[in-house]
Amino acid sequence: MLKIGEKGAIPQKGKTTYAIAPHIPCGVVTPDLLRKLADIAEKYKVQAMKITGATRIALVGLKEEDIDSVWNDLGMDKGAAVGLCVRSIRACPGTTFCTMGKQDALGMGMKLDALYHATQLPGKFKMAVSGCKINCAESSVRDFGLIGEADGWKVVVGGNVGVTPRIADEVAKNLDDEQALDYAKRLIAYYTENANKGERIGKMIERVGLDALKSALS
Repeated sequence: MLKIGEKGAIPQKGKTTYAIAPHIPCGVVTPDLLRKLADIAEKYKVQAMKITGATRIALVGLKEEDIDSVWNDLGMDKGAAVGLCVRSIRACPGTTFCTMGKQDALGMGMKLDALYHATQLPGKFKMAVSGCKINCAESSVRDFGLIGEADGWKVVVGGNVGVTPRIADEVAKNLDDEQALDYAKRLIAYYTENANKGERIGKMIERVGLDALKSALS
């Protein structure tokens, strides 16, 4: 029996089969990728293909003895679906495709994904980028969120869903792309240094104080 996350696999109900979720940066796919996933799903007789909340496509119902072969056939990175790390970054279409977009959410999401996906941190860490205040990527309930405005990016931190949801706190605004990326870098460094093991950034903020975090990052 594999442990959760071992070989990128997650035990399913009944603990006789597994799911894997290949990494798909910001949920952007190609026809060739979709065909490959479909062919592999048929080859290994998966029970279901499930689009996840983090815009991955999970292959559900794999036998343990097939997992290595599936990954070899896919030739894709494992999605960071479990563990104390940066999970897959969510991003809306932003100015790339959406008429409502104020900032390039998809481009920024891809940059954040390339920099931080699967990075080990004190706790689970989710990031999202929304191109406008409609907030389609749900940046306000993520550990680090960007929201596009006419004058630049608004930065929100400390949000989460779950049993006790928390709305993220606004910590900066009117940032250009490079300033937003720099803020993310400094925030992650501060979180790494100050958080307890397993502590989400929202809980850390409640412990150390929002003013202390904003002062350290100003």
